[in-house]
Amino acid sequence: MNDTADPGAPLIELERATVCRGAVPVLHELDLRIDRRRHTAILGPNGCGKSTLVKLVTRELYPVAREGAAPVRVLGRSRWDVFALRSLLGVVAPDLQRDLLRAPGLTGEDAVLSGFFAAQRVPADGVDAAMRERAAAALAQCDAAHLAARPIAELSTGETRRVLIARAIAHRPQALLLDEPTTGLDVAAQAHFLATLRRLARAGTTLVLVTHHVEEIVPEIDRVILLRGGRVFADGAPAQVLTSARLSALYGLPLRVEHDGGGWRLAGADPNVSFSTAREH
Repeated sequence: MNDTADPGAPLIELERATVCRGAVPVLHELDLRIDRRRHTAILGPNGCGKSTLVKLVTRELYPVAREGAAPVRVLGRSRWDVFALRSLLGVVAPDLQRDLLRAPGLTGEDAVLSGFFAAQRVPADGVDAAMRERAAAALAQCDAAHLAARPIAELSTGETRRVLIARAIAHRPQALLLDEPTTGLDVAAQAHFLATLRRLARAGTTLVLVTHHVEEIVPEIDRVILLRGGRVFADGAPAQVLTSARLSALYGLPLRVEHDGGGWRLAGADPNVSFSTAREH
C-alpha cells in the first residue's frame, strides 16, 4: 500500500460518515472538510460526537460501510496503514495519557520517543541519535526539558500534558489533533498549555482542537465547527459562530458569550446559571 500523503489534499474529508456505538448512531451522515494550515476548533457538549470524530480520523473507529463510497479520507487517502498515518498526525488525547501512565518506568523522554513508533513503549534497539535530538528539542519547545528523566507516573497532570504535546510534535506531524486537552488542568496549567498551542500554531503546525470549553479557542483559530447530536450545528469564523444565541441553542440553556479580543468566555445569562453547568449538560 502507498503510505504517502497527497500534498494538495485536505487534512480531513468526511462524506456522509456515520459511526454507531452498538445500535446507536454517534455521528449521523456527517459531511465535513478541514483544510491543512487552517486552525480549526470543534466545539460541542458531551455526547455530541467530538471524540468519536477524532477516533474516526486516527482509525481507532470506522464508519458504517456504504457500497462504492469512501466516507473518510485523511490527507487525500481513504486507506492507510494505521502506523504510517499516525506518523503524520500528532495526537493528544485522554486515552493516550492513560496508556502511557500504565507503562512501568516510562520517563518523559521515553514517552516522547515512543511517538516515533506510534506505540506506548520504545523498542530496545530502534532509537537513533537524531530521534533523541528531536525529542529533546520538542520537550524544550514545550518547556518540559526538565521532565525528560522523570517517571511519567510521578508527574502532575499539567506536566504530563506538556510531555504529550512534545510527543505529538517531535516527529514533525502535518497536523496536531487535540481531544479535550485541558481536562484535569488547574488554571495555571491551562494557561501554560494554551500558550504552548499558540506558539505551535504561529510556527505552522495545523491545530484541530476538539473541546467543549470555549476558553480554549485561542486567537489563532480561525474556524469553529459546532456539533450537536452527531451533526454540524454551525460552521464558520469564530465571531460568526460563537454568539450567545448559537451557544444557548447548542447547550440548551441561556448563555452569554464574552470576547475581549484575546479570547472567549462563556457565562450564564441567568445569574443562577454558570459555565460549569453548561460543561456538564
